[in-house]
Amino acid sequence: MRREATKLIFALGAWLVVLCTNAEAQQAKAVARIGFLSGGSSSSELSLREAFRQGLRDLGYIPGQNVSIEERFGAFQQFPRLAAELVGLKVDLIVVTGGATALAAKNATKTIPIVMTVVGDPVGTVVFASLSKPGGNVTGFSIMSPELSGKRLELLKEIVPGNSRVAAFASATAPSRTLMVKETQEAARSLRLQLQIIEVRQGDFETAFQTATKGGAGAVSVLPAANFISRRKTLVDVAAKNRLPAMYDDRQIAESGGLMSYGPDRSDLYRRSAGYVDKILKGTNPADLPVEQPRKFEFVVNLQAAKLLGLTIPPNVLARADKVIK
Repeated sequence: MRREATKLIFALGAWLVVLCTNAEAQQAKAVARIGFLSGGSSSSELSLREAFRQGLRDLGYIPGQNVSIEERFGAFQQFPRLAAELVGLKVDLIVVTGGATALAAKNATKTIPIVMTVVGDPVGTVVFASLSKPGGNVTGFSIMSPELSGKRLELLKEIVPGNSRVAAFASATAPSRTLMVKETQEAARSLRLQLQIIEVRQGDFETAFQTATKGGAGAVSVLPAANFISRRKTLVDVAAKNRLPAMYDDRQIAESGGLMSYGPDRSDLYRRSAGYVDKILKGTNPADLPVEQPRKFEFVVNLQAAKLLGLTIPPNVLARADKVIK
């Protein structure tokens, strides 16, 4: 009897060990690993990253419990190495925040799904077949909308009504610059504005503004670029120093002292990106998820910057603003 009891105890113990091991394995398997690759810094994109994390929480993903996020931040030249690091960690999915990071991730892996949060020209940058059927392992959200370039130039024309010449700053490293320049040129023609395209290299804003002034530009339209946003304080300081009214694409720049911004609500796109992450983690093929465009836009006016420039923003322009910084 004692021998049989001993065998039973050992059998029960072995069964419990197997049960606990299986439970631990299932729990480990349930923790999704997400890579996050950004061209900004850990502090410059804090609010946007929080919007993404909130989107995950709304869908039941709690960082540290059932999802872990491996974040990598760096400059343009570091993107290939950082993307390779995330691939080496065998993450389940990679979230990227711009065209250059999307291209680096795509070159690093053809199998791990990639979700774009805000990319300017997805078709030209990542070489999709189409936005509706991207194919491959990359999908997500675009910040491009055909009317954006024209809207920014229209607003510049309204606040500087006597001006007929505008400079457009394009980042030399922005993969979407070709499309953005083309759309801005078309908008300028329709508004009968003379457009001066100035390529900004290595964040040399001082030279760019000096070139615009020498060319007779009375205002500047700063085309979307991740490195412009990450260096926004320097950008707005140089704009103020050169006393040129400038329009930006991101509210973070206006909130940092820029005159005006008009563009997609990036926080909304980051939140929506979490929905694509959820679908892919649950088995949806990224090739079957269309690249979506912005749904919400925001116009921000900084009256402090206007005062420093000696500008009076027309009441009809202020009335259209989503946010006025006083």
